[in-house]
Amino acid sequence: MADSRIASLTPAELDVEQKALYDSIVTGPRAQGPQLFALQDDHGRLNGPFGLMLHVPGLGSALQELGSAVRYRTAMTARIREIAILAVAAATESQFERYAHERVGHAIGLSDEEMTALRGGDFGSEDATEQAAYDVCRHLLGGANTLGDEEFRRFEAHLGHSALLELVVLVGYYRTLSQMMNVFDVGAPAGLEDE
Repeated sequence: MADSRIASLTPAELDVEQKALYDSIVTGPRAQGPQLFALQDDHGRLNGPFGLMLHVPGLGSALQELGSAVRYRTAMTARIREIAILAVAAATESQFERYAHERVGHAIGLSDEEMTALRGGDFGSEDATEQAAYDVCRHLLGGANTLGDEEFRRFEAHLGHSALLELVVLVGYYRTLSQMMNVFDVGAPAGLEDE
């Protein structure tokens, strides 16, 4: 990974607003249970998009809250959520999201073969709902900003309107994180990019 274009902040460097955001991230749902990926480095600096969020805490707080809702307060199955996140990571070439969510994906039961297929953009599932969710993501990530009437009806028939809305928000959120990290050259933690 190249050096980031923006400094990673240590806890000692944070102002009051940044410290409040930092605390909400390191004590929130991402930090509960088994730690499948490194949220912080050895100096307490936040990895991935979280370190970027600290630089603009008013925006960062809203982003991290939306991310928490997408990850922990939707009706998506864990498999569909991780399939969708990994589809975004592959399409946007996000090292951090791939690093973090392949670990989560393995923990919730995605196989090595499924991970390879997701990396290559050719995932397939015998589960019609999983396949429809993946197809929605690939469609949106392929440059489309909408679904045609026929596609919308097909995807809504498999997923329902609530799940379809959740997926659209998930794709937009993770695309935003990936774009932030790509612009500021933030990748996976050093030494872990290709694990």
